[in-house]
Amino acid sequence: MKLKTTLIFLIFTLIFSSCRKEETQFIETPEEEILGANSSIATLIQRTTSNDGSLDNIVDRANCFDIAFPYTVVVNNVEIIVTSQEDYAVIECVLDESDDDDNTININFPITIVLADFSEITINNLSEFNSYTSGCNGENIDDDDIECIDFNYPIEASIFNPSNELLDTIIIDNDNELYNFVEDIDEANIVTMDFPITVILADNSEISINNFIELETAIENATDSCDEDDDYDYNDDDCENCTTLAVEELLTSCSNWEVDKIERNGIDYDDIYDGYTFNFFNNGALSVSWNTTTVMGTWVASGSGNNLEVLIDVPALPLCNNNWILHELENCSDETKVDLRVGDDDRLRYENDCD
Repeated sequence: MKLKTTLIFLIFTLIFSSCRKEETQFIETPEEEILGANSSIATLIQRTTSNDGSLDNIVDRANCFDIAFPYTVVVNNVEIIVTSQEDYAVIECVLDESDDDDNTININFPITIVLADFSEITINNLSEFNSYTSGCNGENIDDDDIECIDFNYPIEASIFNPSNELLDTIIIDNDNELYNFVEDIDEANIVTMDFPITVILADNSEISINNFIELETAIENATDSCDEDDDYDYNDDDCENCTTLAVEELLTSCSNWEVDKIERNGIDYDDIYDGYTFNFFNNGALSVSWNTTTVMGTWVASGSGNNLEVLIDVPALPLCNNNWILHELENCSDETKVDLRVGDDDRLRYENDCD
């Protein structure tokens, strides 16, 4: 509210002085309260609010734009209508169903792409599409957008035009509006925000900001402070929010897990445990049964997020034994899968029709 009061004071000063045309008028406002056109903070705000093109990289493999909803893709001969970000997980599920490298994603044209500045372009064919993807930075290459900090909306901003002595107050509700607001700043106008405002960091913590100097510092400190996920694998940090409690509840509440995929030292052993059922118990015991045989082992989960480990030890089944890293919890269609990996050559994936 302090900034709004300052502007009102300035307006009255101008009106009072307008009859004294022979005097030169000066307006002095603290630098930290003014958002100047082409200033460093204006540039940082636009880099923070620009359209993040990496969210749909599983489809377009392009970081500098995304595809506007809705559109249709054919993934491994399965047609999927993409209407929201949640459908990227559906695409990932279809791709995960195939363990070979022959996955295909074909886009049904025409589509509309949204560029970093939120402008939209109609793309009619693959040739036009490729001409835009070739202009983007490659996978995990640094780009201009800042993804590790976000604005908490709404934000109130004020624009004072000294030439006509009009004060305009607007409410900004999203990144698109804030990006365009900064883009349209006239150098002749006095532009402010109604501080304090709140920004949100990558770890979901919040910072209260009292002026543009503090905002500039917060954005600069947040730059490159997180993984911007600019690769082409959708949600490659699938276990970012995984917990041992969630894994323990899943494995123990569902019975008769089966081995869907197993590799050791790059060798495929998928069929070796056909007909085997695995049951995990709360006390850390693990039983494996097939035909009329049952053997026992142990298991324990520890760590969190992308460093969550599942130690499995079944002496009678050495291929299962490892200090596995939880790669992903998949819940596609009617099947739930627990994907465990160590490096690129060792993998164990359990599946269950328990939801």
